[in-house]
Amino acid sequence: MELSTLWDLLVTALLRGGIYALMALGLALVFGVMNIPQFAHGEFYMVGAYAAFFAAVVLGLNPLLAILFGTFISFFVGVLIEKTAFYPLRQRTEEWVMNAFLLTVGLSFVLQNAALALMGSSYRGVAKYWEGSIKVAAGLSTSVDRLVSFLIAIVAIGVVWVFLQRTQTGRAIRAVAQDERGATLVGISLSKIHTLTFGLGCALAGLAGASLLPITQAYPFVGFRPLVESWFVVILVGLGNIPGAVVGGFIVGMLETGSYYFLGAGWQDVITLFVLILILLFKPSGLFGGAVKGIWER
Repeated sequence: MELSTLWDLLVTALLRGGIYALMALGLALVFGVMNIPQFAHGEFYMVGAYAAFFAAVVLGLNPLLAILFGTFISFFVGVLIEKTAFYPLRQRTEEWVMNAFLLTVGLSFVLQNAALALMGSSYRGVAKYWEGSIKVAAGLSTSVDRLVSFLIAIVAIGVVWVFLQRTQTGRAIRAVAQDERGATLVGISLSKIHTLTFGLGCALAGLAGASLLPITQAYPFVGFRPLVESWFVVILVGLGNIPGAVVGGFIVGMLETGSYYFLGAGWQDVITLFVLILILLFKPSGLFGGAVKGIWER
């Protein structure tokens, strides 16, 4: 293989993996802090895409504002759902974690059918946010939209990382992820942290949907594929492993790109699933393990 071809494959994998990392980060954050396997994560991708479409086409906002609008709406919807559904569930039963898992599955169907009823089955999108393409490698050019979506993902991941490491609220989130009881004893409000965490995870999914709107148009079931890819990543690296989710996004991006190039279309899913099965058989905790509290330890 020529060096230029290898570089083209690497760049393609990075562009693909950036969005996977962004989606997986939100999923790992919710699982790591709240211990909820979030199966409605893809629907917040859909919410962000629809909101960005509304902002760009109906309100006429510029692309960056449309993307921010989609992110904010996803965050707002996530906070609203957490307060009206998950919070009451936590108050009523000690076994709320397993019930919350079932709730996310039902929530997925509700959001999909709500979008179908309100928006119909038609695809909604924009032709492009920004004009033109950029040569990123010797034999590879990519649209400005895709490159900007990658840069947005990297910036968002960096902002979340700094937030978790450098701010008091971020440290409180990490404390809850490590030990809920200990966090409560030092005065951290679990309800506030859970609400913020769920909203942040939804916002990251919405940001991905909004930034990729010119590439993947909004429709009621658009979140299924991002959800599956997100779960590939978090299972690969370890459930709830937040730093690992970022690395895992790029690993899955490389796996899919290499499989597509060497084996042809359709093989990327086969290879990814095969690797996932091997991980589950020989290292069920994931590549990077993860000291995530188990739902059976409660």
